[in-house]
Amino acid sequence: MPGLLYLVATPIGNLEDITYRAVRVLGEADLIACEDTRQTRKLLDRYGIHKPTISYHEHNEAERSQELAARLQQGATIALVSDAGMPLVADPGYRLVQAAVALGIPVQPVPGPSAALAALAASGLATDAFYFGGFLPAKAGQRTRALEELAGEAATLIFYEAPHRILETLEAIERVLGTRPVVVARELTKIHEEFVRGTAADVRAQLASRESIKGEITLLVGKAAVPAADHTPLEEAVGDLVRTGMPRMDAIKQVARRRGLSKREVYDRLLKEQ
Repeated sequence: MPGLLYLVATPIGNLEDITYRAVRVLGEADLIACEDTRQTRKLLDRYGIHKPTISYHEHNEAERSQELAARLQQGATIALVSDAGMPLVADPGYRLVQAAVALGIPVQPVPGPSAALAALAASGLATDAFYFGGFLPAKAGQRTRALEELAGEAATLIFYEAPHRILETLEAIERVLGTRPVVVARELTKIHEEFVRGTAADVRAQLASRESIKGEITLLVGKAAVPAADHTPLEEAVGDLVRTGMPRMDAIKQVARRRGLSKREVYDRLLKEQ
């Protein structure tokens, strides 16, 4: 008889933020697969859970997924957890779930804390539609291109970011997305939890004035405003900007932002109009 794979959400900071069901499932599992066994052990010790653990992280995910899938086929009940929040959300787990599904093994989510949703709810930004982008690229050029592709999204943008890159990312947001409202949610549910709000420039200035920036960061950007209707042919709109001395690719990007389109959409339409 096949086993069962649980995806168990764990606290993102405050260890009290765990559900009764999560504690029960972890206590009943045959094996707990952890992103970092030392981190998970702190949670298990807090709730008196004494179950074997095994590491499951980005560096061993491919090999370990097959090993765990074999255990599931043999009838084991396995709980997958990440260091914080819901497994698979900007964390390992996809390959194991994919393998379990392919083998017909039941996969059950045990919902709970999520830094992205907690930050969104308390941000003061629109919550009717949102886009979660995980971590933005570390390289400046790739990060800029990623933001340009999202410039027309009529949804609040949510990212995770590392403390040592947050100033560079805010600078890129200011350059690409302008004066939209921005929120940096730092150390959610922990003792030093804080929300820093303003434009990207405002928030960057506040953080840059500190001796150091530490902690887990969730970054949110307000949705794009609905652009006013502009029926000027794209080639004409781009040409007007080029005649002012602007490089053609920059002109395409600006027209795309004005119309709530991606740079690729504008480029493809221009090719069709030729």
